[in-house]
Amino acid sequence: MDYEKYFSFRNLDEAIEIQNKLAKKIVLQDKFSSLSFVGGADASSKDGKILGVIVVLEMDTLRCVEVQRFVTEEKIPYIPTFLSFREGLSIVKCWENLRIKPDILIVDGQGYAHPRRLGIASHIGVVLDIPTIGCAKKPLVGNFKIPGNKRGEYEYIYHRKEVVGIVLRTKENVKPVFVSPGHKVSLESAREIILKTIAKYRLPEPIRWAHYYSLK
Repeated sequence: MDYEKYFSFRNLDEAIEIQNKLAKKIVLQDKFSSLSFVGGADASSKDGKILGVIVVLEMDTLRCVEVQRFVTEEKIPYIPTFLSFREGLSIVKCWENLRIKPDILIVDGQGYAHPRRLGIASHIGVVLDIPTIGCAKKPLVGNFKIPGNKRGEYEYIYHRKEVVGIVLRTKENVKPVFVSPGHKVSLESAREIILKTIAKYRLPEPIRWAHYYSLK
């Protein structure tokens, strides 16, 4: 399938049109039946190239069972709210090459918590029609309170009078992360899955390992 058309634009007006069109297809209910494998996706840039990475972990053990990497050309600079056009295609290509397709893909970045509701997790989720979750270190949009210091405490992120995600404390007395559904996952399930994939660090193991391999 030609996925490149979903990640290319001639100007920002066209990019916004693509985002608005794809955002209408987002499903914010759970559309997965099992959760045996969980994936993590991230990308990095170097020397005019984008390196996309997907890792696949066993959900029960959080043991890494597969890593796929794919390099694409760096066609556009980083532009806030348009990250998916820069990094998305390399991650989609990784997905195509996976031997083990995870039941859910956690993407390092935003999902529904985006001005046009199409962060990179939602963009990839809709294009591939797979369940995705966005998990970011920093907020992109919205108003929120800081959650309590205990693991699992959270506060909702509001944007234009709509709940678009949560601020989630994954470890006690450690900075929270910003979680939003991408596609085919509810906000409640996104919260539960992120917490289940936390080990020693504040970031979920799938995207922590994806980030590690994106820098190698």
